[in-house]
Amino acid sequence: MIFEFMKKARNNLNAARLCLDNGYLDASANRVYYAAFHAAVAILTHKGFRKNRIDHEWAQAQFNGKLIREKKVFPGKIKSYLSDMQAVRNIADYREINVGKKAADRQVAKAAEMVDLIEEELDRK
Repeated sequence: MIFEFMKKARNNLNAARLCLDNGYLDASANRVYYAAFHAAVAILTHKGFRKNRIDHEWAQAQFNGKLIREKKVFPGKIKSYLSDMQAVRNIADYREINVGKKAADRQVAKAAEMVDLIEEELDRK
């Protein structure tokens, strides 16, 4: 399960970059959130936090609460990344306005940082 979710994370990050490079900013925002979300699910699973039905609220709360605040596995600066990316994805998916280039660039950078940090943690064992 861990490998599969990290593969999804990398694939979504690559898709987000392709969309960004080709001007599909809303699609990039959607894929970038799922890159970060799938990476979070992978590390939560690796650390022993599992749930039969994975949902966004649970994954964000567990990632922030258990892996950032309690165990200090990741730096506090990434605490808002998942929720920020979800907010931008919600604009892209559910609002009449579009995501701008600057916001899309920031989201891709945040997701790349988060996915890299999670991969580094997974590689430690």
